[in-house]
Amino acid sequence: MDNQNDYDRYDDTESFRRSPGPEVNTAEYPVVTTPESPKEFLNSIDKGIYVIRTPDLDDVPRHHKTLDPDTVSKATTRSEGKSEKTKSRTTIAGSDHTQIYGEDENEERGNWTGRFDFLLTMLGYSVGLGNIWRFPYLCYKNGGGAFLIPYVIMLIVVGIPLFYLETCIGQFSSCGPLTCWGFAPLFQGLGVAMVIISGIVTLYYNMIVSWAILYFFASFTSSLPWSGCDNTWNTHDCSLKLPKVNCTVSEGIKYGNGTCYKEDKFVGLWNTTHFTNATGRHRITPSEEYWNNYVLGISSGIDDMGPPRWQLAMSLFGAWLLCFLCLIKGIKTTGKVVYFTALFPYVVLIILFIRGVTLPNASEGIYFYIVPKFDKLLDAKVWRDGAVQVFYSLGPGWGGLIALSSYNRFHNNILGDAIIVSLGDGLTSIFGGFVVFSYLGYMAGQLGVGVKDVARSGAGLAFVVYPEAVNNLPPATLWSILFFFMLITLGLDSEFAMLETVLTGFTDFFPSLRPKKSFVILVVCIVCFLLGLPITTSGGMYWLQLLDHYVGSWSLLVIGLTEVMVINFIYGINRFFSDIAVMQGYRPSIWWKICWLGISPAGMVFILVFSFVDYSPITYDAYVYPPWAEALGWLLSICSIIFIPIVFIYKVSKEDDEKGLINKIKLLLAPSRDWGPALVKHRELVDYIDGFVIDPEREKQELSFVNYGYTTSVSNLQPGSSATPSEMSVDPSVDTRRTYLSRTLSHASYMSYETTL
Repeated sequence: MDNQNDYDRYDDTESFRRSPGPEVNTAEYPVVTTPESPKEFLNSIDKGIYVIRTPDLDDVPRHHKTLDPDTVSKATTRSEGKSEKTKSRTTIAGSDHTQIYGEDENEERGNWTGRFDFLLTMLGYSVGLGNIWRFPYLCYKNGGGAFLIPYVIMLIVVGIPLFYLETCIGQFSSCGPLTCWGFAPLFQGLGVAMVIISGIVTLYYNMIVSWAILYFFASFTSSLPWSGCDNTWNTHDCSLKLPKVNCTVSEGIKYGNGTCYKEDKFVGLWNTTHFTNATGRHRITPSEEYWNNYVLGISSGIDDMGPPRWQLAMSLFGAWLLCFLCLIKGIKTTGKVVYFTALFPYVVLIILFIRGVTLPNASEGIYFYIVPKFDKLLDAKVWRDGAVQVFYSLGPGWGGLIALSSYNRFHNNILGDAIIVSLGDGLTSIFGGFVVFSYLGYMAGQLGVGVKDVARSGAGLAFVVYPEAVNNLPPATLWSILFFFMLITLGLDSEFAMLETVLTGFTDFFPSLRPKKSFVILVVCIVCFLLGLPITTSGGMYWLQLLDHYVGSWSLLVIGLTEVMVINFIYGINRFFSDIAVMQGYRPSIWWKICWLGISPAGMVFILVFSFVDYSPITYDAYVYPPWAEALGWLLSICSIIFIPIVFIYKVSKEDDEKGLINKIKLLLAPSRDWGPALVKHRELVDYIDGFVIDPEREKQELSFVNYGYTTSVSNLQPGSSATPSEMSVDPSVDTRRTYLSRTLSHASYMSYETTL
């Protein structure tokens, strides 16, 4: 070769292999079988040059199968700006889809033990606290039964397609959210963003579980602590101290400030509005005072925190202890726990429903819940709320769907599971609304107010309204224990999945941690407990609301939208369909392509745009957050998705196999050579991609390279030579050979030479 660019005259690897290379007497030098990159040999451990032998390419077994032309269709994927013909099937003929449970198919990562482990875990992940305390209120606020129309539509065109897409990615690659981006390595920042969001949410979500634990144990008493106004945490505004009376002539004398007195003795309030206008005071239920004054000990604002409250700190410790014990063996223990935690809430909901619909005035509450107001359908906010509820309930963009599905067996019926879980989530939300509003109707009748005056969402519904309702339900203790135990199981299911997302991300990124997973879980739980202690302070509720409002908001939409675009237009929707066909045994319906290419992205863009247009500063009841807290909230929103461009820039800057920004980006946008199923027997089924690597690990070991950790010329390394490595020069022909090998691998797979090795 005359110069270092002579390698360009070779059109393929075979012609290069047949070309004469530098004469090297390899018998004098040690043979190395390790797959390290040349960059690993920069330290002088021995003088000399190491060669890894490569078998003749003709000897490498060919696993690709020849397909019958009648059973394949053509798909097109992009490669270096050119159309590359690939094959895809409508059915997978001859492949064995038998699944054996009770033993791991993937021995390195592990699999779900039982057939329903994954299904119930996903159901528990999707069906959470939001189904009970958020959906019923949204339904009431947005037109009652009419709200079900936008909700069901958004579930079909946005929720289920995204759920199916993410679970397919996880199951096909057997990788968690941090390492599943081999189909487009430049976008690995999406996985980082997912893990960060799940990690932050686990901190405050477990605090909600802690509140339920505190109420659960407080319920083991003959008289519930929030049933009276004579406790140390009660104030003079407690409603039992300000009873509502008619104040007839026989009862007393009416005063203009709404009070009623008889012989200078206070009887009650005959008009609460007059009383509030005259005194500025409001009647507060015992349950609300118990919640604010005893449980939260709430302060005046976010900047007034105080020390951790011991009862909340102990409850938080108990919540994290439960998480550790249930995740101590990873999915092996989680898969067993969910048989109880995922199914028990349905038992309680049915019991509460039967009791609720038999209560006086329950029909009024159900009427407010389901009566349709079709004029609301013309309001864009109603459609926004429906889409947001679907998106945040099912969980795309959090990383949990990818993490949990990555432990599936390769041929698991992922489509069936996705539909069952999605529909189960929606039906649970609707059924939960009947349960909640039957009790709200009863409570409204007891207080003599309208249902709209007691209808609330979030923590106010679970820890204020419902505890007040059960006060008058004999036996109150039983109903309280059942309700809060249901909240604990609902919360723990979702917490398990989010925590498993973080753990899977770490163990996939650092495989050496897998044998020590129990220790990793212990460390993560301890760290999360310590980071969650600020939420146990008097100002903790303000911080929890801030995190909940900003962390899992529009950033999830950005992640989900980017993810769909990468699959559609970078990896290729046709190739993705072929990947799914390998798993399922048949090609997905054209419906999924329509959703992924158009309807689902349009729905996410609609939600995202409307979220900014309809933005309003965060508040908690009557408290308005200061500007610095709002600015901090925006930083929390950005702290996850900022890693998408950071990882993008980092990977481009570290890529040195191509010259020029555009070429580097092209290189990193194509699938890596090890992308695909984890096991060789499943990779053999991928016969629709020319040059697909069947055994990446074997290829790494078989590829030869010259160690350039030394500046030693091959031509100078003759027996008896006294020259030191620093005194020897590099033979240009050897450098040319290395450069061509790098260029060949990169152009064939669009993946880095060092990464391949």
